[in-house]
Amino acid sequence: MHILYAAALFLMLTLCLIDNASSNVSMEPSSTIQNIQPMSQKEMPVQRPLFDDVSPHNVTAVVGQTAILHCRVKHVSDRTVSWMRKRDLHILTSSIHTYTGDGRFSVVHPENSEQWDLKVEFVQKRDAGIYECQVNTEPKINLAVQLNVEGTAQANIHGPPEVFVKKGSTISLTCSVNVHSTPPSSVVWLHGTKVVDFDSPRGRGGISLETEKTESGTTSRLLVTKAGLSDTGNYTCQPSNANTATVFVHVLNGEHPAAMQHGEHGAGSKLVAWSWTLTMAAFALSYR
Repeated sequence: MHILYAAALFLMLTLCLIDNASSNVSMEPSSTIQNIQPMSQKEMPVQRPLFDDVSPHNVTAVVGQTAILHCRVKHVSDRTVSWMRKRDLHILTSSIHTYTGDGRFSVVHPENSEQWDLKVEFVQKRDAGIYECQVNTEPKINLAVQLNVEGTAQANIHGPPEVFVKKGSTISLTCSVNVHSTPPSSVVWLHGTKVVDFDSPRGRGGISLETEKTESGTTSRLLVTKAGLSDTGNYTCQPSNANTATVFVHVLNGEHPAAMQHGEHGAGSKLVAWSWTLTMAAFALSYR
C-alpha cells in the first residue's frame, strides 16, 4: 500500500516538473518577440523639403529669347512647388499647372525629377524683376531668382571700329554675343560679302576660329596669320540669332603717310582734307 502511494506521488511530481519545463520554453520566444516588435514598428523621421541651392540666382536674357529660372527641390513629398512674381505677388504656376493668362510662362518638371524650372518665352523688358520659387511647408520656404533683360540680341567686336596691322603680322578679331539662355548655334565671319572659308584647299590658309560658350555669353575669335594687302576690308561677325557687328581692317605695306594709315574711314583723312584746304587758302591770299 505504501509502495503504491509512493509510486503515485512520484508520478505526480514528475508530471508537474514536465509541465513547468514546457511552460518556461513557450514563454521565452513570446518574451523575445515582445522585445523586438516595438523596434520594428519604429517610424523613420520625415525629411523636410529643401532647395538644392546650386543654380544661379541671377539670370540674364535678351528681348525675344527664352529665359529659364532654375529651382531644384529635394524631398518635396506631397508638398506643392509654386512660382510667384515678386512685383505684383502674382502666382504664375502651382505644381505643373499655370495660373496666368500669359501663355509665355510655364513650368518645366520632368517626371519624378527634383527640377521645377520656370520657363519664360519671348522675353520682354517688362519681365525683368525678382521671381520666387516657393514650397508650401510650415513655415513656407522660398528661393528668389533675379531676371535681367537686355535689349536686342547684338554682336560686338572688341576694340575700335578700325584696326591697323602691318603686312605679314596676324589679324586678331574677337566678337562677343550677349545671348545667355539661348546661345547662337553658329557664328559666321564675313570678309566683305564673302564667308571666311577655313577649310577650303584653295583658300589662303592660316585662318582659324575659336568659339567659346559660357554663362556670360558666346565669344568667337578670328585669327588671320601672315596678313597680306588682299586681307584689307570689312570683317563682319554674324551670329545665327543676333544682329551683326563690323570692323574695318587696314593692312599696311611699310611706312605710309598719316592719311593712308588712318584710311578713308578714319579721322586722318579729315585732317588731311582740312590741311589741304588751309594750304590752298593761304596760297590764294598770297596772290592778293
